[in-house]
Amino acid sequence: MNSLAIGLCGSIMIVLAALSAASAQPADQGKPAPAAGPPSPPSPPSPLTLSARPNAKGGERLYVQYCGMCHGKGGMGTGLLARRTDHPLLEERNDLTVDYVIQAARTGIGNMPPIPRGEVSDADIKQIAAYLTAPKARGAR
Repeated sequence: MNSLAIGLCGSIMIVLAALSAASAQPADQGKPAPAAGPPSPPSPPSPLTLSARPNAKGGERLYVQYCGMCHGKGGMGTGLLARRTDHPLLEERNDLTVDYVIQAARTGIGNMPPIPRGEVSDADIKQIAAYLTAPKARGAR
């Protein structure tokens, strides 16, 4: 092989090495990063449970125990009531009566199923109704 052929082979090898190195780099190098998608929705509030209100007593405790999962912030019942009333959180309402709360609980209302006596006693429902209708500063919760 003459020196011209050897030089040409060397040049070809250098070009091939450069091409090989270029193809080993990520294809998107030098391109702008893709736009971020829409922001994630906020996390839903934690459900209302007795651990959130360890000092709850009487009707409040019963309300949290039996009603809080649906009627606390972020609960399905609160979301559904938001379509029908300006005050979907039962604890913040001042338009409820004891008889209405008992009737709604026992017979169901809208998407809320009736609550049978075997699940919540009459005495417990009365305490919950008394708690929900007692005059007090709502929204402090």
